Amino acid sequence: MPLTDWELWACAQHVLNAFGDAAQDHVYDRIVDLSAKADIEGIATWQAIGKRIEKLQAMPPEGHLKH
Repeated sequence: MPLTDWELWACAQHVLNAFGDAAQDHVYDRIVDLSAKADIEGIATWQAIGKRIEKLQAMPPEGHLKH
């Protein structure tokens, strides 16, 4: 069963908090592991998490919003 959009964002935030600058490396490693198992749904899930991590990393830090 695929994760909801909310769950994907929560996972992305968790991975980013846990791995910091290495978050995308962790996503890549998970995708490689799942590719070896031919887990198509798992791969798609981690790709979606990776895209959300990119968006989170592109956001300005809290309190530094442009006016």
